[in-house]
Amino acid sequence: MLPILRKGRLVLAGLCVLALPPLVSAAWAEDAPDKEADPDTPNPAAMRSLASKPPLPRAHKDFSKYRFCPPGDKIKEQPDSNRLLFWTQDGKPDGYAQRRGSSIIYYNAQGQAIRVQRLTAEELAD
Repeated sequence: MLPILRKGRLVLAGLCVLALPPLVSAAWAEDAPDKEADPDTPNPAAMRSLASKPPLPRAHKDFSKYRFCPPGDKIKEQPDSNRLLFWTQDGKPDGYAQRRGSSIIYYNAQGQAIRVQRLTAEELAD
């Protein structure tokens, strides 16, 4: 008689374990806000939206010391790497300028240094 009761308890415990996940998910579904019922509740941030536009503030640098720019080029700033990118009017890369220590080095589209601008003591103090 004792082995039969043990077997019955084991089967009952197994049924409870199988029935538990649907009950828990139903309880969680009731706690989740309904979008149709209350449109004013904010949406939780999706990983895709966080990756495309991070919530961190953008870095800001002062590029006023960069004196040379190829004529007619569009300038794109990269403040996190402290450099300016130069693009031609038709969208091809035309080079970049990057600050290294007390100088600003200008490179062509192939990555060769073409100009070095030495910063004065007043410019370095800023």
